[in-house]
Order: sequence, then C-alpha cells, then structure tokens
Amino acid sequence: MQPLIDNARTFGQRPEEFAGLAEGQSPEVLFITCADSRVVPALITGARPGQLFELRTAGNIVPPYAAERPTSEAATIEYAVEVLGVLDIVVCGHSHCGAIGAVVRGDDLDAVPAVRDWLAHAADEPKCSDPTDPTVAEAVQNHILTQLLRLRSYPCIEKRLQADQLRLHGWYYEVHTGAVREHRAETETFEAL
Repeated sequence: MQPLIDNARTFGQRPEEFAGLAEGQSPEVLFITCADSRVVPALITGARPGQLFELRTAGNIVPPYAAERPTSEAATIEYAVEVLGVLDIVVCGHSHCGAIGAVVRGDDLDAVPAVRDWLAHAADEPKCSDPTDPTVAEAVQNHILTQLLRLRSYPCIEKRLQADQLRLHGWYYEVHTGAVREHRAETETFEAL
C-alpha cells in the first residue's frame, strides 16, 4: 500500500496537467471490462484522463436490461450513451478470468453468495471445450459475444445502433502476453488489432 500512497501524494503536484479536466468530460469510448486488477484499461489503450468512460464488473458482465429493476451497470451504460454520447463501446474480456473460470468449472461459490448470484448473470455457461485450460480463452471469448448481444437489448443502444451513431467492439486481452485481439464478425474469430 505504501507505494500507492507515495504516488498519490505526488500525483497532485502537477495541477497544470489536470486543470482542463474541471471543464467536464467528453469520452468517445465506454470501456466495459472485468474488475480484475491485472486489467488496466488506460494501460492497454494508452488513454489519458477523460478519454475512456469505464464500467468494471466481475467477469465484465452486462446484466440483462430491466427497466423495472435498474442496476448501476445499466445506469452507467445509459449515461455513457445518452448523456456523454460515446461513439464506441468496447467489451473487453481477459485470459485467466477467475469469474468465467468459476462458471465454466461449476465452482461451489456458496461461501461468496453475492459473487455466486452476480455470476448467474453470465447467462448460459460459456462454451468451453477444455475447462481445465487456465486461460479459459474459448469461454471468455464466447462470453464477450454474449455480452455484446446483451448490450443490443438496451433501448438506448438499440436506438443508437439503428441510427448508425454507435459501434460495438469485442476485445480479448491476454494478461500473460499483453496481446489484444478484436472479434471480427466476417470471420467469427478474434484477431490481432
């Protein structure tokens, strides 16, 4: 913890670098990813403060849209699309994902009921031909596609997609190599950016 505190103490000593941020934000991208500490959106993309609007959830899960039961995730998505007017949404899953691995393996999560119940939002068990693969790459990639489909059910997203004012992207990040792959609809594969 001490190195983090030391950095925080010196971070604010360059106010000229941050003064413009007080005027508001206008990110072009909503970046939905896992809460995993190894996934750092600004590091992956090189984004500066104000360029990404981030939504981080266990397993980068986008819950089903339910107007009668709003969630923090739905509110974040709606705000990004309707208020900030983001042009792109990236759903970024990652290798070695504990959340998706637990779903694929059918881990007993009774000791962590909030986690268990949240992971129920992952929908059907992501397809995975080898649940012993520590990267769970196949399952994560299938899960990313499921989350992209789920995003399309959000009214604000559906409206922007129909007006050609929004693009959706599925990314897969390998924590062990740093490689990023994007889903290509024409080939139905994840390929290097």
